[in-house]
Amino acid sequence: MTPSIKQNLTQQLTHSLGIAIVKGTYPIGEGLPSEADLCVQYNVSRSSTREAVKMLSAKGLISSRPKQGIRVLPESSWNMFDTDVLTWILSSKPSLSLLKEFTQVRAAIEPQAAALASINATYEQLEDIEKALERMIDADQGLDDPLDADIAFHTSILVASGNRFFVQLTEFIGTALKVSIRYTNKIKGVPGADVEKHADILNTIKSRNPEKARNAVKTILDEALELIDSQL
Repeated sequence: MTPSIKQNLTQQLTHSLGIAIVKGTYPIGEGLPSEADLCVQYNVSRSSTREAVKMLSAKGLISSRPKQGIRVLPESSWNMFDTDVLTWILSSKPSLSLLKEFTQVRAAIEPQAAALASINATYEQLEDIEKALERMIDADQGLDDPLDADIAFHTSILVASGNRFFVQLTEFIGTALKVSIRYTNKIKGVPGADVEKHADILNTIKSRNPEKARNAVKTILDEALELIDSQL
């Protein structure tokens, strides 16, 4: 077996087990089948199974110890910033409370990121935000994907902040936005985001006004939180 095939089988098993754990197929506190049984059940090698168990342990979903076997850990141990874990949770019918908590994280980060972008953004980074806005305008005409364009806009601002920690959150934010934006747009009854409000965010960043940039982002996130609260 080539290394790439083995790696692919490991990833497939990790994904299958991760989804099963998140959905509750293997209840919290209870054991998973042994590595030998998993090999048979999923038709993969012992080494691929062992690697998958290591990956799930690193993500906080399980513990694997001699004589104790493989145990499913409580949700409080799961690494919510791991994009695989987040994807599994979001793909298995996410709760409104989870979407609210994620939007609260955005509200804690993105206004500050916009304020920093208004100070630190390079000309090229401003262009990237502007291109994402143009994609949102095209999406309104059916010429681009509204969700992808909206995500590109928000993650471009994180990059433009110049804060290395914010930049590292782009994949996490992007992953969760795929669900949260789709949900809030559905409540509003619109296919895409409010382009005018996003244009206002860009203009405040380009004008190098941190406070206005912060407030422009805060406005749309407060609206998203209100929408979610209205459905709880």
